Amino acid sequence: MNLAQIRYFLTLAETLNFTDAARLCGVAQPTLTRAIQKPEHELGGTLVYRDGKDTRLTSLGSDVREEFAAIVGAEDRIRASVNSRISGRRERLNLGIAHSVAPAPISRFITHALGEMPMLEILLHPIDGKMGPGLLLAGTLDGVFLADKPADDTKLSVIELFSERLMLACASSHRLAKFDMVPPEEIGVESYLDRLGCDFRSQAIDYFMNAELVMRPRLQSEREDWMQQAVADGAGICLLPEFSAIVPGLALRPVSGLNLERRVSFVSVSGSGNAPALRHLRMMVGSHRWPHSAGASKQ
Repeated sequence: MNLAQIRYFLTLAETLNFTDAARLCGVAQPTLTRAIQKPEHELGGTLVYRDGKDTRLTSLGSDVREEFAAIVGAEDRIRASVNSRISGRRERLNLGIAHSVAPAPISRFITHALGEMPMLEILLHPIDGKMGPGLLLAGTLDGVFLADKPADDTKLSVIELFSERLMLACASSHRLAKFDMVPPEEIGVESYLDRLGCDFRSQAIDYFMNAELVMRPRLQSEREDWMQQAVADGAGICLLPEFSAIVPGLALRPVSGLNLERRVSFVSVSGSGNAPALRHLRMMVGSHRWPHSAGASKQ
């Protein structure tokens, strides 16, 4: 097998559609099919299960996908290193981050990526998450970090990074910080601060109504830093995604009956025709150790 066949397989593994994969690879579908059959023959096992329109990876295919991705990533790193040394050329990626995605998890990853890719430059753009897929398909952005997985689209590659629950946030010294699980009735007697830019805002309002809680916000703003600082200073409580605290002095606690969560994803245009820097970054996104929900652990 050769690198072209490996790249064809990785594209098919992303799209799970022979027609779309062939189009993205710029080859005829029979050519792609033969390219997939070649490693299957050499490895002695089926990589892709085909049943009419149903295409999915076998267990062996999933294992091989990780190894093939490592091979392609190694080649990309070699080429990038050689090109950088020969031409001194830096590569720039334009990445979008939805306004509602907190900086800490993303910043840690970007710091790691910059350390691993010394010739990479990243330009970060704050975006409305709903605009992300369109900006990708238009070529304006190379990748976006979104608060929720976009609608299924074979043109897009989606890597889910982490899930985070909506939780109650209060000052570390607040009485509610002593709870492992906050009862809804305890919230209703507190001053409520309304984060107008919250992705969960409409669902949170529904929760309050169903719990027969009348929440009259004492403070409202789209400025996340101001609202969180006001909570940390003891002005009241708010609801906040699990990994979204950006000021010190906050305690986050789960609320009984409040079962809302979002899944933060990295999205880019699918296929192997992307710039080496983006392919390398995407591989790093997939292997990075992202945060995991730790239940009701106290801070």
